[in-house]
Amino acid sequence: MKNLLLSIFILILSSNIYSQISFEQGYYIDNSGQKINCLIKNIDWNSNPTEFEYSLAAEKESKIAKIKSVKEFGIDNISKYIRSTLDIDRSVENINNLSYDRKPIFKEETLFLKVLVEGKASLYEFKDGNLTRYFYNKEGSSIKQLVYKSYKTENNKIGKNNRFKNQLWNDLKCSTFKISVVENLKYQKSDLVYYFAKYNECNNETYIDYEEKQKKDFFNLSFRPGINFSNLSIQNSISNSRNTDFGNELAFRFGVEAEFIMPFNKNKWALIIEPTYQYFKSEGEASNQIVDVDYKSIELTIGFRHYLFLNENSKLFINGSVFFDRSSNNSIINFESGVDLRIETRSNLAFGLGYKHNDRYSLELRYQTSREILSEYVYWNSDYRTFSMIFGYSIF
Repeated sequence: MKNLLLSIFILILSSNIYSQISFEQGYYIDNSGQKINCLIKNIDWNSNPTEFEYSLAAEKESKIAKIKSVKEFGIDNISKYIRSTLDIDRSVENINNLSYDRKPIFKEETLFLKVLVEGKASLYEFKDGNLTRYFYNKEGSSIKQLVYKSYKTENNKIGKNNRFKNQLWNDLKCSTFKISVVENLKYQKSDLVYYFAKYNECNNETYIDYEEKQKKDFFNLSFRPGINFSNLSIQNSISNSRNTDFGNELAFRFGVEAEFIMPFNKNKWALIIEPTYQYFKSEGEASNQIVDVDYKSIELTIGFRHYLFLNENSKLFINGSVFFDRSSNNSIINFESGVDLRIETRSNLAFGLGYKHNDRYSLELRYQTSREILSEYVYWNSDYRTFSMIFGYSIF
C-alpha cells in the first residue's frame, strides 16, 4: 500500500496537469482604444502583473501582451486591470527597515491597477510581493494613492501616517456618514471596499464590486469516516525476548475536517485541521506469554493541501500534515506476566493523495510515517504505522 501511494504521488507531481490554470474568456483594450475579445490565462496574480498571456479563438498559439501596449484587460466576471501612470510610495512596512520620515516618498510609475470597486468613486489595488497600496479617483479624475505609511518616531516608537482617512473624509464624504466611520477604517481591502460601496450607494450611483463578484466559499467543513490499516511492533533494548510484533489490524476511524481555502493562486492551497478518533487493538506473543495492546487516541492533524484541477467538477489534491496524538488514559500494552506499558506518543508526519468531486465528495489515501508510542520509556521503542482510506462529505 505504501509503495502504491508513493508511486501515484510521484506520477502526479511529474505529470503536466496544465488544466489547473486555464484560459478564460476575457478582453483587452490596446493603445488605439480597440477592444479585442480573447482568452486570457488566469493565474490569479498575487502581485499585479506587467504582462499577461492570451490567445485568440482563431489561433492555437498563445501570445504575450505587455503593459506598454495594453490600456486595460479583464477576465469576465472575475477581474479587471487598468493601466495608469501615477505617483506611488513604495516605503517599506518592515519594522526593522522603517525610516524616520513621516512623509511618503513618491515616484512616478506606469502600473496595472486591479479594480476593486468601479463607480462614481472607484477603488484600485496594487500589490508587489509584500507591498500593498490602494488608489482612488472620483468621477473620472486622476488616480491618487490613498496614503498610509509606518515610520519611526524620535523615541524609536512606531508612528502611523493615516492621511488616507483625511483623503476619504474630504473627497468622499456623504451626509449620512459620521466621522467615526472614517476614523475606524483600517488600510486593508475589506474596510476600503466597504467604504467605497457605501459612498456610491449614498449617492444613488450604480457601481461594480469586483470583490463581491468573485467571492467564493473559503471554508469547508467535512465529515471524514474511514478505514485504518495499522501495524505495531515494540522492541526492548535490554531483552530481545520481550520484542513483540502485533501484526496488521483493520479498524474504523472518524474525523471532522475544517478546510480554510487560501484566497490566492486560484484557490489551489488550503490549510487543513482535522481531529480524528482512532484505535488499535491486537494481541501478540513474547517469550511464550500473551501481550495485549489497547490503544485509543484523538489525533489532531494540521497541514496544507494543494489542489490540481481537472475540470469544473473534479480535482485531485495532495496533503502534507503533522499529527499530534493524545492517547486515552487506559491505553496500555499489557504483558501476561503483569507488566503494563502506558502508551504516550510523539508527533509524526503524514502524506495524502485524494480526489474531490463537486466540492462535496472526496476519497483520500493517506500514509503516516512511523509514530513512537512508548515515549516515556528509556529502554523501549516502538514502530506504529498507519495507511488510511478516508471518505469525505462536505456539509458546507
